[in-house]
Amino acid sequence: MKTVTIFGSSLPREDTPAYREALELGRALAQSGLAVCNGGYGGLMEASARGACDAGGHTIGVTCCLWTRAANPWIKEEVHTSSFPERIMTLIARGDAYVVLPGGTGTLAELALAWELMNKSTLAATVGGKKPLLLIGSYWQPVIDCLDQEPGLASPTPDRHLAAMDLITVVPDAAAAAQALASLLHVQPSGVDGSSVFSAPS
Repeated sequence: MKTVTIFGSSLPREDTPAYREALELGRALAQSGLAVCNGGYGGLMEASARGACDAGGHTIGVTCCLWTRAANPWIKEEVHTSSFPERIMTLIARGDAYVVLPGGTGTLAELALAWELMNKSTLAATVGGKKPLLLIGSYWQPVIDCLDQEPGLASPTPDRHLAAMDLITVVPDAAAAAQALASLLHVQPSGVDGSSVFSAPS
């Protein structure tokens, strides 16, 4: 089973639009036969795991001994780590693809590291090569726009395209993300026997 690692804020509660979007994302990914991996705690991590569980999917939570709180109750498989850097690297290594939801500096660190590891050819092998990296909505657009200015540091009229920008895909919502990942990860509808919704081709 392919796994999608989801990054996002720990702050939103279930009465917020962000929580509902993450809930729908987890549900849609599970319905596509994809496992959901995230940081294992509250907010959008909880929401995406909860949505996946609602659809009968598998959930993985990567927790850290630095925090004493327990993983959220929708985590089926907990992976313990001993440091923040180990936790981020485990989240990245576990994913066959990544989806980035709104968040703060922790989510930014996760996005930046996943993006940079795939951007540098000498580092890409450490995470299994280049993988789909999807950002939902317009939340991270200012970050993208800021980084896209880098060629201007070398020339006032830059004509060089940043290869890093080819590694990310901005999608409007959870449904679009799940549909894109079903295609990018090559999951196909199963037979009519109803044994699963999707299965990976052999």
